[in-house]
Amino acid sequence: MTTFQDIFKSSFLENVASVSLLDMAIALVLAFGLGVFIFLVYKKTFSGVMYSSSFGVTLIALTMITTLVILAVTSNVVLSLGMVGALSIVRFRTAIKEPLDIAFLFWSIAVGIVLAAGLIPLAVIGSVVIGLVLLVFVNRKSHNDPYIIVVQCDGQESEQSVRSFLAQQVLRCVTKSKTVQRGAVELNMEVRLKRDDTSFVNALTELPGVRSAVLVSYNGDYMG
Repeated sequence: MTTFQDIFKSSFLENVASVSLLDMAIALVLAFGLGVFIFLVYKKTFSGVMYSSSFGVTLIALTMITTLVILAVTSNVVLSLGMVGALSIVRFRTAIKEPLDIAFLFWSIAVGIVLAAGLIPLAVIGSVVIGLVLLVFVNRKSHNDPYIIVVQCDGQESEQSVRSFLAQQVLRCVTKSKTVQRGAVELNMEVRLKRDDTSFVNALTELPGVRSAVLVSYNGDYMG
């Protein structure tokens, strides 16, 4: 027989103490600290065109939010099943412009999951190792990195002079696109430098018939 007290009895209040305040405090403080570390590594290794500070703050928030969710899931098996169903309907529409940003997003999520699972040494040591790897390889500069050089010249003769000159000055020269107008030719070519020296561009502009030359870094997004 249902009594008056059974009507107001709620299992919601029974879950209040399922996660201790000390566990929550330690997990969220560590999540914030590692989130800041991920943010600093992202800021140091960013090599895109436009730096977004909001994405860096998102990495911190994502680490803490993931920790919060996993703490709730690990405290209640029934809640974990409901959480899976709730998260399965979530769709994110924000486009990721830089491939490396995906690695930082997964890094933040993974740290939040590992911290909430209580594997604190794994989260800390793993984050330090990942951060060092990113700092070493992302910031490494090489004169062998590809560049795009855009040359505007008068006609076919000056075009041949440009090609001959570049063949002597760079390791590799591949035409990406060629635009021809009356009395003008524009060449877009991928080049790889012999050494970290771009003074050959100055000499290129002094060739007969060459109007201008622009050398830009090539990150693989060029469509030609």
